[in-house]
Amino acid sequence: MRKLDAIRTGRAGALALLALALAACGGSKGDLEKWVAEVKARPAPPLEPLPVMKQFETFEYAAQDLRDPFSQNFSNADGSGPRPDPNRRRQVLEQYPLDSLKMVGTLGKGAGMVALVMAPDKVTYRVSPGNYMGQSDGRVTSIHEDRIDLVELVPDGAGGWLERPATVALDHN
Repeated sequence: MRKLDAIRTGRAGALALLALALAACGGSKGDLEKWVAEVKARPAPPLEPLPVMKQFETFEYAAQDLRDPFSQNFSNADGSGPRPDPNRRRQVLEQYPLDSLKMVGTLGKGAGMVALVMAPDKVTYRVSPGNYMGQSDGRVTSIHEDRIDLVELVPDGAGGWLERPATVALDHN
């Protein structure tokens, strides 16, 4: 019973405070209306002037008689540059993208060093200089304890081929 009386007393006190707060807010609005009328009577501040538009200099294209830089073939499409050997027998690691191959270690030292490369099928292969790996005719040029250096042949977009260096780093996982 005491709890019920305390709750009722607390509610009654809260209602009394709310009524008092509302009575304080319901006072005269004369000051507010006076201030609003005063603000409306003030002159508006001046607007900033519009920015001046710059006059751009016109340009007349007069290079119609010059050589077109896009019509001449600058690549090695004539056969003088590097090209993949279509008669070369493909090696096992050439069926995988280069970024899916992981170097997991090395065997030997010096010029006889062989790299251990794990393919996505979880089979580990031995790789030595002169082997190919990756899908861009990547020929292994050197093997180090922490990486395998390759040279890939990639199309240059104009019928020729470019040599691009690539590296497969030792996987520390």
